[in-house]
Amino acid sequence: MNGRSLVASMMMALFLLASCGQGPAAGRVAITRTAEPKIGMVLDVGGRADLALNRTAYDGVLRLAESLRGWIAGDPAANFGGNIDIRVLETDATGSDRETLLRSLAEEGRNLVIAVGFFFSTTMAAIARDFPDTDFLLIDGYTPDLTTMSNIVCAQFAEQESAFMAGAFAGRLAAREGPTAKVGFVGGMDMPIMRKHLAGFSAGAAWTNRALQPTGAILSAFVGRGADAFADPKRAAEFASALFQTGNAVIIYQAAGASGKGVFNSAARFGRKALGSDADQAMLYAASGDPDMRSLAPLIVMSTLKRVDKVIYDAGFELASGFRLVGGYRTYTLADGGVGYTTEGIEREDLVALSGIAHLVVDGDIIVPTDAVETADFLARLR
Repeated sequence: MNGRSLVASMMMALFLLASCGQGPAAGRVAITRTAEPKIGMVLDVGGRADLALNRTAYDGVLRLAESLRGWIAGDPAANFGGNIDIRVLETDATGSDRETLLRSLAEEGRNLVIAVGFFFSTTMAAIARDFPDTDFLLIDGYTPDLTTMSNIVCAQFAEQESAFMAGAFAGRLAAREGPTAKVGFVGGMDMPIMRKHLAGFSAGAAWTNRALQPTGAILSAFVGRGADAFADPKRAAEFASALFQTGNAVIIYQAAGASGKGVFNSAARFGRKALGSDADQAMLYAASGDPDMRSLAPLIVMSTLKRVDKVIYDAGFELASGFRLVGGYRTYTLADGGVGYTTEGIEREDLVALSGIAHLVVDGDIIVPTDAVETADFLARLR
C-alpha cells in the first residue's frame, strides 16, 4: 500500500463478497460464450474531464482492459489486445441522452452495461426489462425491488464516512488558524448524495474542533438544483469565493464533479487550501497536460476516495471469468475500503489522529450522520 492508499487497512472485498450480503459463489450463473465479452459504460455530465467520479469509473475499465488484454474503442492508448471489447460513451451537457446511450449499448449486445450516476436510476429498470440477457451495473443509483436473480446491481457508497474523515482533517487545520476560523463545503447539485457529503463533513469537523460545533460554523453552498450543477466551475468559484472572503473559511471541501475546479481556482485566488472528492484529485491535477490545472494541485491537501474503479473492475472480471453478476444491492464503506481518503503529504501527527478516528468509524463507535437531522443530533451529543 503506497502513500496515497486508503488509511483503512482492510482491502476492498471482491465485488460479490459477504460485506455486500452475498458471497461470490452463491447465486452465480455460468455463461456459455462464443466471442469475447463486451462491456459498455455511460458516463454522466462532465465525462472523464471531471477528474472525479467519471474519471474514476473510466480508470476502472482502463485497468480491466489492460489486465485482461482487451481494448477500449476510441482510445488508442487503451488497446492491449482482443480479449475484451469495451465501449465508453459520455452524456451531453444536459444529460438528456442518458436513456438513449444506455439502450444503444444494450442493443449492441453488450454483456455488461454500466451507468455512472444517480440520474440513470429512472430509466434503468425499464431498459433492464427489455434486455434480460444483459447485466446492468448502476453506480450511485437505486432501482427498487431487486433480488439476487435481477439483472441489475446497484452499487452505493458510504460517502458520509469518507467525508467525515475530510471534515476531521479540516477541523484540525482550522483549529491551528484560531478560534474564529471556519471550514466550508461546496456541493454540486442539492440532492441526497451530496447532503451525505455535507453531513459527514460537518460531523467530522465538529469532532476534532469544538469551535465548529455551533450552528453556522460549517459554511455550505450548492452549485445548483439540476445536473448541470456538476459542470459549472464558474458558479462553484463564486460560491467558494464568498465562503473564503466573507465567511472566513480557511479550507473548503468540494463534492461537485467538474464544477470542483472552480473551488480550486478560488482557493488559489485567496491563498487557501481545498479538499477534493471521489478521486485523488491532487495527483490527477498534477498529471494534467494543462499548466493551469497543474498549478492547482498543491492546494488540494486531501481528497476523499470513492472506489468506483474497483467496483467496475471486479464486475468486469466476474463477467470475463464466465459468470453473470448476482443482482441486488451492494454498499461500500470505510471498513471494506470502498471509500477512504488520500494520505500523501499529510503530517504524521494528523495521520495518526485520522487513523484513530477511522478505526472508531470502522468499529461502529462513531456512527456518521447522513442528513441534516442526524447531523443535528450528532452535534448535540458532542456538546
